[in-house]
Amino acid sequence: MVKKVAILTNGGDAPGLNAVIRAIVKTARTYGVEAYGYIEGYKGLLNNNYVKLDLQGNASGLLNKGGTIIGTSNSTNVFNYKVVNDDGSVEYKDLSDICVKNIQEAGFDCLFTLGGDGTQKSSRDFSLKGVNCIGVPKTIDNDVAHTDMTFGYNTAVSVAVEALDRLHTTAEAHHRIMVLETMGRYAGWLALESAIAGGADVALIPEIPYDINKVVDKINERRARGKEFSIVVTSEGAMPKDGTITVKKTLNDGSGLDNIRLGGVGEKLAGQLEELTGMVARNTTLGYVQRGGSPSAFDRVLSTKYGCKAMELAMAGIFNVLVTYKNGAMSYISLEEVVGNNKKIGAASGNTKESNIRKVPMDDDLIKVARNLGICLGD
Repeated sequence: MVKKVAILTNGGDAPGLNAVIRAIVKTARTYGVEAYGYIEGYKGLLNNNYVKLDLQGNASGLLNKGGTIIGTSNSTNVFNYKVVNDDGSVEYKDLSDICVKNIQEAGFDCLFTLGGDGTQKSSRDFSLKGVNCIGVPKTIDNDVAHTDMTFGYNTAVSVAVEALDRLHTTAEAHHRIMVLETMGRYAGWLALESAIAGGADVALIPEIPYDINKVVDKINERRARGKEFSIVVTSEGAMPKDGTITVKKTLNDGSGLDNIRLGGVGEKLAGQLEELTGMVARNTTLGYVQRGGSPSAFDRVLSTKYGCKAMELAMAGIFNVLVTYKNGAMSYISLEEVVGNNKKIGAASGNTKESNIRKVPMDDDLIKVARNLGICLGD
């Protein structure tokens, strides 16, 4: 029987994390279960650093609170952990057995892992070591496999759309091309939906390598119709045909992590478009603004659904699964299916051939809608 559970939040922060924690803790109380939180994700699990979550204290008032009260880490892979020796040499060690021991000695019957594809990859790896894991998909990128929507995504889209509304006024007043660069990594959900909701003229996403001349044609077509401004939305992972993604910097956080930080494609596009069209072009990169702040009403409800469902699954003895939101209903799927072909213990998630991230399919309604509206997708 489940009597004691632990929660960790890992990877980038996202609106709704605290709402999920709140839902798990409140549902746990309904079932008479104690809930704890590991501090700073898998780093806290490795360091055996956890706190009890109290609805009268640290777990109170969380529904509208951004960030995560138990902290997070996006640079910790305990299955391939970077260790710097006394002589300065670096080696990678599998320290996951320490984590398993910590869980067992603390008496936790289930570990809830709140995070994206990398977090759930490690969750699957822990499940193979006998840990009862239940994943909850978190990312503003909306790219976790087998779930229609991750919490935090709706809020991020709303932030981007508000930015586009403001950029429209400046673009129209100054007869400029305004470029907005969104997050999204290797999936274009955020950029595409923001472009549709924000009335953009161009939307560039990783799934469709773009031809800059097609974008120029769209802008010139608008000018021929008397529209002396244009709005371009680009995902940070968009890339030109026969080109590569724009990398802001490469980190050295360790093997088995996505050490590539994307960024800069918006500035590059603005420069190219200014040169090719003769119009003034300016770029705005939203960056971390999309990840911070209070969750939208939709995300508060979705996060609460995710948290409640996760705790219900634990009470039913259904472990080593990811909670999913499919066709408007809460469900679950095995972590093995979430991982897909990325089977190797400690392997990286994200931009690899074996990765199982959810990208925008070319027959998705968002693609069809964009094309019907005349939004240029760069192809």
